[in-house]
Parts: sequence; structure tokens; C-alpha cells
Amino acid sequence: MLPADLLVVPLQQVGLEDIAIVGGKNASLGELIQALAAAGVNVPSGFATTAAAYRQWIASAGLAEPLQALLTDLDAGDLVALQAAGAAARSLLLAAPLPNDLVAAILEAYRALGAPPVAVRSSATAEDLPDASFAGQQETFLNVRGEAALIAACRRCYASLFTDRAISYRQIHGYAHGEVALSIGVQRMVRSDRGASGVMFSIDTETGFRDAVLLTAAYGLGELVVQGAVNPDEHLIFKPTLADGFAPILSRRLGSKAVRLVYAEAAAAAAGQLAADQCNAGILDPAAGSATRSEAVPEAERCRFAITDAEALQLARWACAIEAHYSARRGAPTPMDIEWARDGETGELFILQARPETVQSRQSAAVLRSWQLQPHDHAPILSGRAIGTSVSSGQARLIADPAEIQRFRPGDLLVTRRTDPDWEPILRRCSGVVTDQGGRTCHAAIIARELGLTAIVGTGDATSRLCDGQTITLSCCEGDVGHVYDGALPFRVEEQRLDALPATRTRILMNVGNPEEAFNLARIPCDGVGLARLEFIIANHIRVHPMALLQPERVALAQRQQIAELTQGYDQPQDYYVDRLSQGMGRIAAAFYPRPVILRFSDFKSNEYARLLGGAGFEPREENPMLGWRGASRYSSAGFREAFALECQALKRVREGMGLTNVIPMVPFCRTPEEADRVLAEMARAGLVRGQNGLQVYGMCELPSNVIAIEAFAARFDGFSIGSNDLTQLVLGLDRDSALVAELFDERQEAVLQMIRLAIRSAHRCGRPIGLCGQAPSDYPDFARFLVEEGIDSISLNPDALLRTRLQVAALEAELAVGCAGPPP
Repeated sequence: MLPADLLVVPLQQVGLEDIAIVGGKNASLGELIQALAAAGVNVPSGFATTAAAYRQWIASAGLAEPLQALLTDLDAGDLVALQAAGAAARSLLLAAPLPNDLVAAILEAYRALGAPPVAVRSSATAEDLPDASFAGQQETFLNVRGEAALIAACRRCYASLFTDRAISYRQIHGYAHGEVALSIGVQRMVRSDRGASGVMFSIDTETGFRDAVLLTAAYGLGELVVQGAVNPDEHLIFKPTLADGFAPILSRRLGSKAVRLVYAEAAAAAAGQLAADQCNAGILDPAAGSATRSEAVPEAERCRFAITDAEALQLARWACAIEAHYSARRGAPTPMDIEWARDGETGELFILQARPETVQSRQSAAVLRSWQLQPHDHAPILSGRAIGTSVSSGQARLIADPAEIQRFRPGDLLVTRRTDPDWEPILRRCSGVVTDQGGRTCHAAIIARELGLTAIVGTGDATSRLCDGQTITLSCCEGDVGHVYDGALPFRVEEQRLDALPATRTRILMNVGNPEEAFNLARIPCDGVGLARLEFIIANHIRVHPMALLQPERVALAQRQQIAELTQGYDQPQDYYVDRLSQGMGRIAAAFYPRPVILRFSDFKSNEYARLLGGAGFEPREENPMLGWRGASRYSSAGFREAFALECQALKRVREGMGLTNVIPMVPFCRTPEEADRVLAEMARAGLVRGQNGLQVYGMCELPSNVIAIEAFAARFDGFSIGSNDLTQLVLGLDRDSALVAELFDERQEAVLQMIRLAIRSAHRCGRPIGLCGQAPSDYPDFARFLVEEGIDSISLNPDALLRTRLQVAALEAELAVGCAGPPP
């Protein structure tokens, strides 16, 4: 612990135990320097003024009583009164010169650094705590040059303890104004104006999934990312296999990165003088003293990621190290919110701030709350990044400036370009927010999570496409992309307790199609994924027929141009397919890791493939596509072999590059054992050899031939999953899509039950596990009983039916166990 009477102290001499002396931000920086420098975590050198220095100044200048008189009984909800009190408080501080001994101590420490350009940041003693972030409440000044500018920036930093937003935040959270002191952090500037910067969380900010690092990046100084003035790149990285030396980047999303904040070299001296003049005049203007300017990013740079994969992985490793250290210090898991920068001159990476994440880490893991839109036929009128998973309806209120708060009614949906801490009085009244700019780590996103608001950020043009007073619905329950719908759409909210669920002998698995929902779905207790469908990824995330990427000369010119736009930035068009497919596969696998994820190779029918971009020229016209060129028959055929190789490359990247060996590929619609041999040979040609590196291969059991010849198939496959839909159709000889015979479709028909019984018993006789993926067990209790009685190994269900069916299966197993035990003696 440091002596209480110090005025200035080097950052390397402080740690977490010194929060009361140098505030949360500075204590955290010192902790990183002391504890993690040996692990390679870089933190810019610097120093901090102490809380004692602030308190001595307040006392010597006689400011305590006037400040108390201004703020006692202030109603922070009264915007006019808040603005008047804040302005008066700041004027008091700006009018009081700093004590000579404090000025001398600051300048001595500054000279010891070599008098470089510095960042001057606030660090309150009630800041960056696990239960309150205080993010952005005080001002930051960048590229401060020279002694006069530094002292002016320090005075302005002190005055910013009484910004309107800081006063309001303390009142709402119950912190007495007089008990909060301010420390100032002065750090050597990182030349990220010529490089990149951003924010990362060691937890997924929307779902609370703890095994991922979410990293955002943009060009230039990081203030624009934090403010939400740019739409940054995003990287999502899986922590468990990262620690094992793999490169598990689960997803990359290219942001627009239209502007960047850079040094204004020629303006530095003028900015310093302006800051000094404004201090003397009692004015607080955040722009003064920060010698920076915004500039447009050239188009060629916007189309590239701001950092390399190697840099993203290095930053993620640091995030894991920082989280591990804080968790050990606090004796509890402590996800972290971290700001970082890359110096464009040296290429070095730096950590600028680290603080505990304060929203998802406090959510209860015992209750699953989910929002669902009721079925509707509305198309989205606007889309952006979804913040959280909720839904809200209300009237859009287009507001350009927080001074327009009088136009805002409680429950309205705020629509604006972007927000900063001055918007918080409005954000506390609204039920949702839509912004033109920003990413998942911008101010609007952070506050929306903290307040439990539905938020969609980075839409691009919400303020020009929505009308003031228009009734809209914001939906964040459909994945990473949030949608704005016209009108008030009906929705429901469900809460389910997840604790004390009974165990079952029968493994209860989940069907998953949308990778963007996987992290949230993984909270539902299950034994893994019984069916992960590639079709959703291909249709929604790729949208292009794979052969159109491999043979673009066969595609019409107009569609070729559309494909070129989608694949921009990739060396080869097929690289786009492999990259997008592996990211989708990887995200599902990571969400449930280390539980098994059975991933079915693509099973589009020819008419479905033809609807993909560029697909019409590669697909035949078939009278009955369900019985035609689909599944295994495609994989070794001349017209699709190269496309299947892309699927294998994606799977190989997931298993060997990302380290997600819990993925088990499954071959659909395999008619004969010889066809299985050909598929396995194609997989081996792509480097996926059954039995190597723990690779298992499953087969769908969905044709009568699969059941009748199961011994031969069991020699080629390591397990089976009964596809009850196709098996029922083929046993009964009907097409359930035909209204003329659809009523005959019934998995409980005796012939179908006999076929399923034979499949289960034969698979077990061959020593192979067998499950069933389909809706019938959740729809029909008698069908679930039949499967349990037959000893099926697993049942894979849609998420909405999983918990209900799990309870049902547990009760059935208990009933059967009692029946087998016989009457009591």
C-alpha cells in the first residue's frame, strides 16, 4: 500500500490494492504492469496523481462547501437543474489554480518520461468496479504536448468529475459526490493514429458465453470506437483451444471503418494554448487540448481488416491472461473489458485499459430468459448489430441532440446517429435504441446492456429511413443481426429454470442450424448437438452455389458481378466459401465444446441448390428432387466432387486449425455401402481420414436400405442418427409435401415403428450408438416412450422442445426403472 500523502506516483508502483489512492483505472494499469509484463503484456508507461492530491486541492481552495451546496438535493432527472449545477461546479474547479507543489510533481514526472505526447485520463476512486463501470463519465485528452498543455489538461480532467453525466450517474448509483475523488493518469501516447485500436471483452457481450473473446478494431485512435462513431471490424476467438496453441478465430466481420482519429501535428501547440486559455476562462471543452482530427479512411483500407489474424490471436491471449489474473486476485471468475492499441510506427501492441465487465458477468445462470417473435410475414425495414437478445416495440423518436430530452416520452425508442455519455438521461427513459453508427463495444451498446435495453447499432441510415413517431419493433432475438420492423409485432418472453434438472440415461441433444444463435442456445442444458445443419450457413451466410465459385465462367455476367462483390478481399472465390463455412461450423462446435457436435454434410436437393446465387446452371431439373441427386450421391460425382472438397476443407480447418475435435461429420442419404466407401475416399483425399486424430464419421439412417443393411454400413460408420422424416416417407411411400397424401404421414405408424425398432437393435448388435433427430418425440409422448423403451442412445430436438422433452424422458426412465425392479418385498 502506498503512503497516503503522495501527490504523484509512477504507474508501475500501484496495484489493485491502491484503488482508493489512484482510482480504478490507474490501479488496474499498474496491476497489469506489475503482474503481466513478464507474460509479454505491454502497457504504455506513465504516472498518476493521487486522490490525496485532489482532496488537498479541494480543501485548500475552499471548494468542498460550495460544491456540496450546489449538489445537495439536486434532482438529476431535471435536465435544466442538472445542467446549471454541473456548469457551476465545473466553473468552480476551473477557476481554482492547482497548488504549486502538485504542478511541480506533475511536471517532474512528465520530464522523467522524456516529455513525450501523452494521453491524460481520469481515474475515479469509484470507477471500474465489478458492480459499476462509470465508463466515459469523465473526459479524456489525447496527444497532449508540452508542459502548459499538460497542466491545462489536468485541470480540465479534475473539472470533468462534475460533468452532467457524471453527476447523474453517481446519484443514480448512490455514490456521494464528496466521497468520490479523482486521480489523473498520464500515459505515453501510442501512435495508433497510424495503426489501429479498439476494445475487447473476454466474454461474449450479448449472450454471456464465457469461452469467447470479442475483439473490435478500427484504424486510428480508439476514441471513435468507444464513442460509436465508426463501425469497427469484429473478431470472435475461442479461448479453450487458443490456450492449446490453435488459431480458433470463430468469425470475422468486416466493419465500414469510414473515419479515423489521428494526430493534428501542426495544431498541438495551438490546442495546448487554447486549453490553457479556456481553463483561465472557466470553460470545459473536450476538444481543446486534444490535438486530434478526424479524417476519411481510403476505400482500399476500409475493405481490409484493420489488424491481422496473428494480431487478433495475440490480443486474445492477452485478454485470457488478464482475465485469469483478475479472477485469481478476486477469487471469482472476472470477465474483462479491455482497450488496446497498435502502434503504427513500431507495430507493437499495447493494452490501454482493463476493467471488470459489469453486465453479463452478473447475470444468473440458473434462469434462461428468451424472447420470441410470434409468426409474421413482415420483412425487416432496417438491420444492424443486435445488442442483447430482447424485443421491444414503441414509437420511434428521432433526436439529434440530448438537449431535446423534453421531446422524449418514457417508453419511446431512441433513434439517433450515435450516443455518448451525455445521452444517458434519455437512455434511462427509453425502451430501446437504434443508431446509425457504432459496433458491439460502442457507448450505446454498453449502456443498453447495463440498462437492459433492446438496441440495434450500426444500421448506417436509421435516422434517414425511420420517421419520428413511427411505430416500430426492434428484434434482437434472431441472432447477431438485429432487425427493425414496421409496426408493433407480437412477441412473447419465456423464463425457464435451468437448475436441478434431472439426469437421463438417454442423451438429450439439440438440433442447431443458425450459428449466430449457438452461444445463447448452449445455455440450455443438453448433452451436445445431434444435428448441425450446413444448409442454413450456405443459404444465409454464403448464398452462393459452390460450383459457381469454382467455375465462374459458367455463371451469367450479372450474377458473376454479385459473386465478385461477396468474395471481395479473398485471393480465390472458393476461399470465401471455405472461410464462411468453417466459421459457421466452428461457432456451433465452440458453443457446445467439448460436448459432441454431429455436423451433417450438405443435403440440399437440386431445386434448393438451384436457388443459390449462380446455381441454376449447375443443377438438373428433377421430377422428384427428394429421391434424386442429393446427399452422398453428390459427393463423389463429377458435377459436385470439387464442391464437396470445399466442405471437407472447412471441416479440416475447424478440427485441425481451430482445435475443435468435438465435431463429428455425418453423411446424409447414403443409399448403399459402396456409396459410403466413395464418400470416405473423397474425405480422405481432402485430409479427413476416419480414425485419424480421433475422427469419427456418422451416417444418417433414413432409408430402408440403411436399416436392412445396417451391418454393412456399421463397418463404414461409427454411429447413426435416424432421420425420422425421410424414413417415414420412404417406408410409407409418400411425399408429405403433397396435400393429397400428407395426412398419411405419421411416424407412429406400425411399419415405421418396426423399422426404427430394427434399426436400434441392429445398431446395438453391431456396437454402434444410434440416435434420432426429429420433432416426433416432442410432439407425441407415446413416440418418446417407444424410443426410451427400445433403448435408443440419444434424441435430438429443436431448442424450444428440449427442456420439456428432457423432463418427459426422465419421468419415463424412472417409471420404467420402477417397473423393471418389480414390486417391493
